[in-house]
Amino acid sequence: MAAPIQNVYYERKTATARACYICHRPTQTVLATLKSEDFLYTCDGHLGDAATALAMPAAGPSAEDIRKVVAEYGVREARKAEKKAEEKEKEKDKDKASAFSLGGIASGIASGVGSVASGVGSAVGLTGGAEGAKDEPKTPPAPITANIPSSTAPTHKKYALHRSIFEARRADLIRKQQAARAKEVSKGLPQVPRGSF
Repeated sequence: MAAPIQNVYYERKTATARACYICHRPTQTVLATLKSEDFLYTCDGHLGDAATALAMPAAGPSAEDIRKVVAEYGVREARKAEKKAEEKEKEKDKDKASAFSLGGIASGIASGVGSVASGVGSAVGLTGGAEGAKDEPKTPPAPITANIPSSTAPTHKKYALHRSIFEARRADLIRKQQAARAKEVSKGLPQVPRGSF
């Protein structure tokens, strides 16, 4: 059995007019599923009329809404990075304060290790603490808009059928599939004997 059809129909235009599924007037507008498993002719008036059985699904987010969300996300990420840098700076200050309080040889070893580590980090290109905070710009990075799809290409309008009409269409499609299967099975059966008893 074929996969069940989804209640998502796309508006298309045809060259020849056929009867509307609802009012039986001639129309060239067709609502069809993505793979054209099911289609029905409907008048343009039924597509926009709220009183009929057809309704447009709720629209998704617009490109402007997506850009706003991406920009807000970029600002939040910049704030998180600033907070992490401040926390690292505070920890470094605490480490320095504790190293001075150790006194004697331990403080000399700790400061020597710290200076070697910072020298290696700066040689590698890593910055930490106050140096990193000074080098980083305070303005948030520009939002990335390269991966936002542009909606300049024309698309077909999407529609969803009313549940009673959709169930009738689905039942009709299942009935047609069952009739086709019955016809295939009947080809393999023997013929009914014809003649007198």
